[in-house]
Amino acid sequence: MAAESISSNTLMERAGAAAFERARQRFPGARRWLVLAGSGNNAGDGFVIARRALEQGLDAETLLVSPSNRPKGDAAVQFEAMISAGVPAAPFKGGALPPCDLIVDAMLGIGLDRPLKGRYLEAVSAVNDSDAPVLAVDIPTGIHADSGRRMGAAARAALTVTFIAEKLGLFLADAPDYVGERALEPLGHVPPETLREAEAAAGGQGGLRIFSERNWRAMLAARRRTDHKGRFGHVLVVGGGPGMGGAARLAGEGALRAGAGLVSVATHPGHAATLFDGRPELMVRGVRRASDLEPLLERATVVAAGCGLGQDPWARELFAAARASGLPRVVDADGLNLLAEPPAARAQDGDNPPLIVTPHPGEAGRLLGLSSAQVQADRLSALTELRQRLAGAVLLKGAHTLVSGGNALPWVIDAGNPGMATAGMGDALTGLLAGLWAQLPDALPEDVAALAAYAHARAGDIAALAGQRGMIASDLLAAVRQVVNPRLHS
Repeated sequence: MAAESISSNTLMERAGAAAFERARQRFPGARRWLVLAGSGNNAGDGFVIARRALEQGLDAETLLVSPSNRPKGDAAVQFEAMISAGVPAAPFKGGALPPCDLIVDAMLGIGLDRPLKGRYLEAVSAVNDSDAPVLAVDIPTGIHADSGRRMGAAARAALTVTFIAEKLGLFLADAPDYVGERALEPLGHVPPETLREAEAAAGGQGGLRIFSERNWRAMLAARRRTDHKGRFGHVLVVGGGPGMGGAARLAGEGALRAGAGLVSVATHPGHAATLFDGRPELMVRGVRRASDLEPLLERATVVAAGCGLGQDPWARELFAAARASGLPRVVDADGLNLLAEPPAARAQDGDNPPLIVTPHPGEAGRLLGLSSAQVQADRLSALTELRQRLAGAVLLKGAHTLVSGGNALPWVIDAGNPGMATAGMGDALTGLLAGLWAQLPDALPEDVAALAAYAHARAGDIAALAGQRGMIASDLLAAVRQVVNPRLHS
């Protein structure tokens, strides 16, 4: 059948059937299904799910949430089919939901553009007060499809099944706290106008590229038998002011675990003698002034500057020397604070050496003169502004890390977990990024940054198998080795 001839009712059938199968796999013990439906296409998908559930011998019922209690358009056709199949339906009148094993959120889809109110707000509150897990159809009700913002309230899903194309808002702002697991169902060939609508919800030309396992495997080629350490670059970590030697150590070990051929650490003389304890592979040098850094810069291929560096005169002198070296630089932590000081926070370097910055939302805010909350409210705009100001690739950390550089759509990293919200994780990422860049000097900086963020997140997910709470950066580093050797795990 040609794509143009597929009816919207057929697509509704496909979407509902696909979401039903996903839910059966994810919640195999659920026997009583409760569908909360609005009046539009999202409701139509929910009616298909309810009918399929009944046909499979499950208990299913539907509550109508729209003020009119009257489905519209194709949803009305699916509603009649559901009623004919024997699924009971009644208006939602507020209060607690009836007992069930699974709630299907088919209330509002991607068209929401105002805060929830009335019955929809009451229904979302009831959903979140229930102990039953939630399947969100296309996007959780209350989440803005473009920005990811919570529109007053939002249903908290355990699984979101989205259709045709990923919705931009699933990755941004408040959405990660509400989406749960995410599954994409392409639905086969679809009419061009439907595809355009879905792509618009995915952000169109302002959207995102998901860094996938395919990208990961493609960038990390197997090594040749004749390779040697000289082929894999020399990372120089510049950091570790007084009392902060651990940050430089984590960055240095991150670069080693990424596979860099050589790693040197230029740090404060006060702890240089002990920094390599337990990690003798690091070449540690205590430096008192910029002139001590010059021979190290001459041998380096990539500089990682800022981890635990501080902002005192010693730190500023070393950072200025690293910046003037013309070497590719990864800048994090205190290096970002130094970049934030005018006029450095503008793209006015004369030589413009390749640059990757790795701010968390607070650091991004300082660079932009915004609060962390403002950055989080519009992460894509913050990413774009940083990219323009710094003339380098930007890795904006956080849930679903974003990476931008060049003219391509930004990358989004679909991995990682809350256990990574702990001290030292950013230092490990900086080293990992520098180590990968040293091995991939011809790759686009933004692609290397996305690879590093993905490897870092994957390693964090491996470490979290033992539990998220109490995970430390060193646990992640222990898992990096298997992540940067994907062909061993095919």
